[in-house]
Amino acid sequence: MAAGFLRFFATGVDRPAIDDAAAIDGLFRRHRLRVMLAITLGYGLIYTCRLALGVVKKPLIDGGVFSPTELGLIGSALFYTYAIGKLTNGFLADHANMKRFLAFAFLMTALCNLAMGFTTTLWMAVVLWGLNGWFQSFGAPGGVVAMTSWFSNRERGRAYGVWSTAHSIGEGLTFLVVGAAVAALGWRWGFWGPGLIGIATAIGCYVLLQDRPRTLGLPTVNDWKNDHYREAAKPGVKTVLGLQLSILRIPAIWVLCLASATTYVTRYAINSWGILYLQEARGFSLPAAGTLLMISTLAGMAGAIGFGFISDKFFAARRPPVNLLFALLELVGLGLIFFGPTTMPTLVIGMLLFGMGLTGLVTSLGGLFAVDIAPKRVAGAAMGVIGIFSYIGAAIQEQVSGILIERGMTMAGDVRVYDFGPAIWFWIGSSVLSMLLAASLWRTRLRD
Repeated sequence: MAAGFLRFFATGVDRPAIDDAAAIDGLFRRHRLRVMLAITLGYGLIYTCRLALGVVKKPLIDGGVFSPTELGLIGSALFYTYAIGKLTNGFLADHANMKRFLAFAFLMTALCNLAMGFTTTLWMAVVLWGLNGWFQSFGAPGGVVAMTSWFSNRERGRAYGVWSTAHSIGEGLTFLVVGAAVAALGWRWGFWGPGLIGIATAIGCYVLLQDRPRTLGLPTVNDWKNDHYREAAKPGVKTVLGLQLSILRIPAIWVLCLASATTYVTRYAINSWGILYLQEARGFSLPAAGTLLMISTLAGMAGAIGFGFISDKFFAARRPPVNLLFALLELVGLGLIFFGPTTMPTLVIGMLLFGMGLTGLVTSLGGLFAVDIAPKRVAGAAMGVIGIFSYIGAAIQEQVSGILIERGMTMAGDVRVYDFGPAIWFWIGSSVLSMLLAASLWRTRLRD
């Protein structure tokens, strides 16, 4: 039964090659657009199923359903299972048919969210949110495998930048649309809304996505584009598994793992606790706090696309100089958010700089840089190796932040008073460490 289940998700066999050049061009143009639409909008929409918990934290705390420490435990369950799943599913994605692989995962994460809307028991919430993390972990490696199958080497930076806007699309929808639903209808709709979105997304992705070009009788995209600037594999390494294991012998991959992990501390600190911070420390309503975070996600879309374009066009696909630039933007943004005056112009500028810088770094350190220096045929495994460290960092952040925030929480009569100071310095320190680690890879170049 298990073997049959795995065969269902396996990539198809190569079909006989199509000889008609016009037909090949037409099929590539058609499917490339559909694939990019599916992995970008599809992954963006399904992202709402991952971030729902961050929107409902205040009503859950105020209603006595869960404490900050318990919410940190629930949130960390998703990140731990996501970290493990991103590694294992990254390796599996290199062997899988993306049409089935991603549609199944999106459906299951939607069902987990629907179930969370009925849950008020801690252990059940931990289990469901952990399962949600596991199915969410199919998304990034699956998207990268689909992208590298349909877009060639010299298109990768720009294609990856466009795909990376999915994070910002999902974050914006969560903070604004899901936040508005929670404010109007209650915390349960913070899970039910994303769940319904996820079901529709799973259906749409199944319709749009395709397996590898060779399974349709097409040449590889690099052959079609005549884009061969590096070897496909190390000499003597012939199997997909051998290529996957060869990633572990690249020293820069391990530095990237740590740099990405510390970037993800700050990324998910803002995603998970940013709305609570803006509500309690800055005095904003839930819709206003969600709008401010949405501004950072819109800037993040520009940051993701801008990072790929700038590094491809102006630095010959060298990522380290652009990493430093975007890290500085992020740190300036954090300074304004946490230490600037409580005025809308200041916070908007802070969110714009933070969103642009952070998302550019996530685009690079969270995958693009690794895909650059690893064999392209095993892009999913490269994403998986980086991903397990990234989300362990996010999980540790969730627990540490929850503990620090609860320790700084006191009651003044019937009013909760928060001291976010220790958590803020933890988040900023992680960003500084990430910048230094990324800078240590200054001389790292594309692998020939």
